[in-house]
Amino acid sequence: MARRHKHEEHMNHEAWAIPYGDLITLLLAFFVVMYAMSSVNEGKYRVLSDSLVAAFRGSPRTLEPIQVGEKTVGSGADIHMTIVQQAILEGQPRELMAPISDSPVMRKGASQSPDQAQNAEALASGEVEALESVAKEVERAMQGLIEKDLIVVRRHGLWVEVEIRTDILFPSGVATLSPGAITILQQLAATLDPFPNPIRVEGHTDNLPINTRAFPSNWELSAARAASVVHLFMKAGLEPQRLAVIGLGEHRPIGPNNTPEGRNANRRVVLVILGGNGMPEGNYGQDRGAPDEPIVAPTVPEPTIATAVDPEPSVGASASTPVSTEVQSLF
Repeated sequence: MARRHKHEEHMNHEAWAIPYGDLITLLLAFFVVMYAMSSVNEGKYRVLSDSLVAAFRGSPRTLEPIQVGEKTVGSGADIHMTIVQQAILEGQPRELMAPISDSPVMRKGASQSPDQAQNAEALASGEVEALESVAKEVERAMQGLIEKDLIVVRRHGLWVEVEIRTDILFPSGVATLSPGAITILQQLAATLDPFPNPIRVEGHTDNLPINTRAFPSNWELSAARAASVVHLFMKAGLEPQRLAVIGLGEHRPIGPNNTPEGRNANRRVVLVILGGNGMPEGNYGQDRGAPDEPIVAPTVPEPTIATAVDPEPSVGASASTPVSTEVQSLF
């Protein structure tokens, strides 16, 4: 009788894969839960917090929370009522981050009283009326050239712009006034002499490059042409304190430079007649060389406290009921 041979059981060398897979799955689930706990939606969390407070403590009894301690500035710090209270009062949610209307810094004296604002408005109204008189006088004196589109007068509220084409002022590529331009500018200077308004003389060119010994670029050419007009105005009797020279080259075109008509329109001298009798470079010219002014941050007004008295408090209710309580973040 043949003896039975027992079959040897083979060892499974891959049995470690099952517990290893379970371990990896548990680690993945653990890190997913940790990530979910670390990423908390502040808005939804606040809504949940206020909902729980309203459910367990009842409806809030005041319109605004009582301010405790100093008020801080930042996102969420300027909210005077919770989202649930806002929804009760207005029936709609409130955005969590409201923009701050004022600038973070302002210079000393920037705010004006009502009397100062009224005086400034009256002063601006008087300056506009005075500039209108200047514009009418210039239009009357230069009527012939205005009809030929060689001079243009434009009104811009607190300043008047007198544009003169360089066709009647300068030959090409030079800054010396032509004989015909001298008579025109002398007549214009006589018109502007009775008025105390400051004048900026701006020189403009087209984009055609220039590279000569006198004018290495259009910057020098535009500034030299504006300076030639200023020298003639001074000889005609205008005070030099009223005048300023500005060379802008080809960088302020009013027409395209790819056509002869556009380049002709860009070659011009512009007189900017400002309102008032200040400096032609503006009010900041009076502060030139003055010491630094301190920068003062705007003060944040404290919120007012508004409380509502419950006419019939419930029996056993505490006399001092907290206005609002928010669940602290656990993460």
